[in-house]
Amino acid sequence: MAEQHTPRSLIVSLYGAYGRAPDGSPMPVAALIRLLAVLGVDAPSVRSSVSRLKRRGLLMPGRTADGAAGYALSDDARRLLDDGDRRIYARTEPKLAEGWVLAVFSVPEAERHKRHLLRSRLARLGFGTAAPGVWIAPARLYEETRNALERLELSPYVDLFRGDHLGYAATAGAVARWWDLPAIAALHEEFLAAHEPVLRAWRTAPATPEDAYRDYLLALDSWRRLPYADPVLPAELLPDDWPGRRSAEVFAALHELLRDRGGEFVRPFLSGSGD
Repeated sequence: MAEQHTPRSLIVSLYGAYGRAPDGSPMPVAALIRLLAVLGVDAPSVRSSVSRLKRRGLLMPGRTADGAAGYALSDDARRLLDDGDRRIYARTEPKLAEGWVLAVFSVPEAERHKRHLLRSRLARLGFGTAAPGVWIAPARLYEETRNALERLELSPYVDLFRGDHLGYAATAGAVARWWDLPAIAALHEEFLAAHEPVLRAWRTAPATPEDAYRDYLLALDSWRRLPYADPVLPAELLPDDWPGRRSAEVFAALHELLRDRGGEFVRPFLSGSGD
């Protein structure tokens, strides 16, 4: 399946990579349009996607220092990106001894829409399903899960527990039931097929800052979904040919090679001096 890069997702990736000004100043609309054009997104699509992100409370309208119209990240959006950074750029190998976090929930039938929201949010956080109403994830996801549930006002319906898996099935076998490992592996293989050749090309023949920006933002936009689909399980629980470690190494190498070089292309647009 070919990778899909939606305008809205690319805008979020752009803010995540280059749009978090320490002073909270907005990114000019003109810069958004010009930077997304490099990725093949036309101006009407940018404006439409910005409007959706504004309605969701993620972007806030404002004026730059020179009076240009722009959009800044809301406090919620900044927290979401900060939480995402801890996953997207994580390089530590998880250990089985760290244990698990369990989310046990019960939602009244009269509020079943919240049941759907709760399930979808836990899935997006990387939880697997251990049993009906019982979801499981590596223990390191506890703080992020707690923050997300509180932000969505879902915490009254959930109890969170931390502990070890004691049986009866072997943990590796149980993990294969809790998560769809072949589907997650396929996502890693898709990422590698699209971006490993890009890494090889950059190592062979480095190109321009504009090329670095384009290749990095596309890689980031693809990669930032993966640490949520894949909870990053301890190696001893995964198949020997698991592609997740290799895809993480490819993204880390692209990040090191391209992010700052791409920033050389982006900075003039953010300061209002880009072409």
